[in-house]
Amino acid sequence: MTLTWPDTLPNPERNTWQSQPQDARKKRQADTGPTGYGARFSAWSTNVSLSVVLTRDEKAIFDNFYRFDCAAGTRLFYMPDPTTDGWPMLTSDGQPLLTSEGVPLLLSARWLCSFGDQVPVESIVGQVQFRKTFNVVVYP
Repeated sequence: MTLTWPDTLPNPERNTWQSQPQDARKKRQADTGPTGYGARFSAWSTNVSLSVVLTRDEKAIFDNFYRFDCAAGTRLFYMPDPTTDGWPMLTSDGQPLLTSEGVPLLLSARWLCSFGDQVPVESIVGQVQFRKTFNVVVYP
């Protein structure tokens, strides 16, 4: 059974979010001329760096999820895609699509991922909040 990111945790901060695809190229060294590249593999992962600001209770939930549920970051889990999940579906002119009751239709997307090379780093924000900075590997 694959784990699911706790829905009680807040969305990642927008100003710290960074994404970088894995380099899927294979370098070919020619005898003469410039270096060429070919495909090493057809499906690649994406490394995403992000952070969340947490209350004391949310910090305990995050710590338990990382340490115990994910076995210190070694198990896969599903996480809502912060660039898509929960955002309104828009028309071509940027207006939200609505149901017949006037409720916006929301997009839904999730990632299959694991914690990446950087284990979560904790810092204090203000007096009573904590920032957890970490990266995840998003699988194709």
